[in-house]
Amino acid sequence: MLNKNTVNPHALSWQTIAFHWLTALMFIAIFSVGWYMVDLPRGPEKGELIGLHKSFGAILLVVAMSRITWRLKEGAIPPAAVVAPWQNILAKAIHGLLMLATLMMPISGIAMSVGGGRGADVFGWYFVAEGDKIQWLQELGGGIHGWSVNIIIAVVVLHVAGALKHHWLDKDNTLSRMLGR
Repeated sequence: MLNKNTVNPHALSWQTIAFHWLTALMFIAIFSVGWYMVDLPRGPEKGELIGLHKSFGAILLVVAMSRITWRLKEGAIPPAAVVAPWQNILAKAIHGLLMLATLMMPISGIAMSVGGGRGADVFGWYFVAEGDKIQWLQELGGGIHGWSVNIIIAVVVLHVAGALKHHWLDKDNTLSRMLGR
């Protein structure tokens, strides 16, 4: 029996597509909540949003690690079309930065929380218990979590722009294969 990749060597597995979109949607949702809540005054609404942000961030870390494990198992996604070498280098750099971001944002958030003595939990289930403050860990986590935001926005914009360039200008199947077509 022929599998999908035998018929179309550029086709992506359903797992690759699912991990891509699940990671992207979760990251955008968590990022949006974080962006919204950062300027809220202290209060019940902000506390509840912080709890959701942290819980979904920890879940995102598990999803991101699963995605990277799957990527290592399947190997790098081959280009859908022949492009200039600089475009391949840029695409690999952007994909690498996105994968790094899906790890570093949750890890730095967990570090910030644990360093602040608040522990780390998913909807009330603690996987790192509350404890003493660790000032350097809180500052390191907070610094990484804070300054990486603008870098991530730029990288996501480049990623989306690249996908749209492939779709509208190059008219190749880069975007459509990530949509499962």
